[in-house]
Amino acid sequence: MQEGTEISSGHPAETGRGDVYAANCPTRLLLDRIADKWTVLLLTTLADEPMRFNALKRRVEGVSQKMLSQTLRQIERDGLVTRTVEATVPVSVTYAITPLGLTLVRALQPVIDWAETRMPEVARAQAGYDRRPA
Repeated sequence: MQEGTEISSGHPAETGRGDVYAANCPTRLLLDRIADKWTVLLLTTLADEPMRFNALKRRVEGVSQKMLSQTLRQIERDGLVTRTVEATVPVSVTYAITPLGLTLVRALQPVIDWAETRMPEVARAQAGYDRRPA
């Protein structure tokens, strides 16, 4: 290993190993969630304003009702969004981002900005790769 570099230790107290992220490592499990495209898209959408389920489904193209419901439940459990049920007929449910969720959106923003500004370079790299002989 090059001098001045070190192996990321994950969560040694949780994994019992200092050199890998074990499958049950809490950090790894959380990274799996926050690296999920639906999580990122939902949080960035809710950062603008609270929304009802169907409004979210319309705003985030391509998400199925099942995946939307599943992702919202998971990020609510993680404390990233709140779910408010209003006693109307029919019942309406509104989702809002929490302060913790906002800190995550702020942390993700540089990655989102990178993706938006670097997409032409990535597209060129993909085209070059696709032109290579098999």
